[in-house]
Amino acid sequence: MKQALKLISYIFHPIFIPLIGAIAYYQITPKYNPPEVEKGVLLSIFILTILIPIVFFYLLKNLGWIKSIFLEEVSERRIPYIANILLILMLLVRVIPGNFSPELYFFFVGVLGTMIASLILVFLKFKASMHMMGISGLTMFVIGLSVHYQVNLAYIISFLLLLNGAIASSRLSLKAHTPPELVVGFFLGFIPQFILLNYWL
Repeated sequence: MKQALKLISYIFHPIFIPLIGAIAYYQITPKYNPPEVEKGVLLSIFILTILIPIVFFYLLKNLGWIKSIFLEEVSERRIPYIANILLILMLLVRVIPGNFSPELYFFFVGVLGTMIASLILVFLKFKASMHMMGISGLTMFVIGLSVHYQVNLAYIISFLLLLNGAIASSRLSLKAHTPPELVVGFFLGFIPQFILLNYWL
């Protein structure tokens, strides 16, 4: 059981959530997007939110500044958070500006808001759960897409809600977080996406 819970933490690591959100958008939206444009956007998101952060992680690990990809210590989170904020800003400015795709643009604005709030808490020595930020933000975004396009995504949304519980149980079982850290992480991911619905829904 412990191995299964640990596997959940790896599979649904928050580093993958931005790309999953973008893929979900392209799968759900009825808007036509040229295949070459879609592939270019997804490749850029992959590079900026997964590839570069992984390379940066190994650099920081070799320097002895962080110990694991889960950033267990609060102090380990400062530099990776700042780097990710800069990468998301680059993505918003260069890859998906507001006039390109409002839904996708505001999804990443929400991700940016979550990261900034998380960084502030890190300086206050509070370690909110990154896993809960990621899965709760993705869940709210998919709910928004379902309402926006009038598409029945009940099964997908139910699965995501179950994942919220499974990931929370995983992080508790592995003693990676306390209940308050999970609750705060959930709302840090959920609230920015919920607020930004007003700009594209």
